[in-house]
Amino acid sequence: MMTQAFYTGISGLKTSSGGIDVVSDNLANISTVGFRAYNAEYSTLFEDSLASASNNLALNNSIGTGVQMQSTSLSLAQGTLSLSDRSTDLAILGDGWFGIEQGGAPLYTRAGDFTFDANSDLVTTDGYYVLGTMGNNISEDNILTQTLNEVPLGGVNEQEKLRFPKTLTYPPEPTTQVKFLGNVGVGAEGSEVVTMGASVIDPQNNRNELRLEFTKSAVQTPPGTQWDVTATTKSLDGQITYDTQTGTVAFDETGALVSSTLTTIDNNGTPVTIDLGTAYDGVVSIDIPVVPGSSVADGTIGGELDGYAINKNGEVIATFTNGRQSSVGRIAVYHFVNDQGLERITGTRFGVSSNSGEPIFFQDANGQNIIGTDIINFRLEGSNVAMSGGLTELIILQRAYDANSKSITTADQMMQKALNMDA
Repeated sequence: MMTQAFYTGISGLKTSSGGIDVVSDNLANISTVGFRAYNAEYSTLFEDSLASASNNLALNNSIGTGVQMQSTSLSLAQGTLSLSDRSTDLAILGDGWFGIEQGGAPLYTRAGDFTFDANSDLVTTDGYYVLGTMGNNISEDNILTQTLNEVPLGGVNEQEKLRFPKTLTYPPEPTTQVKFLGNVGVGAEGSEVVTMGASVIDPQNNRNELRLEFTKSAVQTPPGTQWDVTATTKSLDGQITYDTQTGTVAFDETGALVSSTLTTIDNNGTPVTIDLGTAYDGVVSIDIPVVPGSSVADGTIGGELDGYAINKNGEVIATFTNGRQSSVGRIAVYHFVNDQGLERITGTRFGVSSNSGEPIFFQDANGQNIIGTDIINFRLEGSNVAMSGGLTELIILQRAYDANSKSITTADQMMQKALNMDA
């Protein structure tokens, strides 16, 4: 039995040494972004029975033969969050993994230190492509085809590299309607001219002027008043006139607008609806001092890509020089039935195994795929290693190592003494 003490002590040394290796690796990666700590788990070996059950002993009668490291389990605790100055740095709060790929099977990580490379692909710092859903709202010639508030997350097996063009154009949206608001007063017939203006966008991405000139009609039909109005669309420098339209507007005796024959005007290829309002909502004719009118017009001047950013919903947002924005993609967040069953590739990257199950997406009440967690931009999730706990484990494992070495020394001394007695 003294011989068994050697092997039992050696198993303790090996196990304590392995535990120190695990803790040392955890502590070495305490500053590694997205590192997942491992916890060593131990189990006893077989036991030698000193007496068979047939002896009808009241107590178990056996001696253990040592210990082994049974497994190293993945810690799923949340890592510490640190501030960043890049919107492409992301941290997941709670359950979930980012998907990355580089010419092989996808890998999964909590490290969200992403960036755009020279080709405007969203990548990790060492060149792995980040997986997600493209918005499919960019044409082959790099023109935004649709403005999206968000991109719906596709299926688990439909995720792709998030690749965006270096140049992207926000096309002009020509003005189609202008509403005017203001007071033309009650001026004298045929003399005073009241003007109102609006900025309008044409299909060629030019900002033009739509100008209205109101003149009180020479012939009046009471009750109320009538005005002649001339509408003109011109280039801002006044060198080009695109269209001129005339009409009449009528107000009742209280100054409320009751009718207008001025409806549309051409703006270098796009018809623009002229809305003077109704009643007191728009243009009125009231005996108070005339003030400059105002206008509200739709349409957007075109713009070029100013840059990409990522928001807390994982949306990749393109921002343009005209101040407009559009989502063009969404980062995927994967989930697993058994996260601890993932195959460890490195301390921050993992692969699918038979124990983890295939990746899945969470769904909302309508059956739509969702990221199922919170993402924070301008943050990075650091290691989830607790230094105080690691240092405490080192002390315990060191003491265990010393104790096991002592049991080997004691067994050796007893063996030497027994051999000396035989001599």
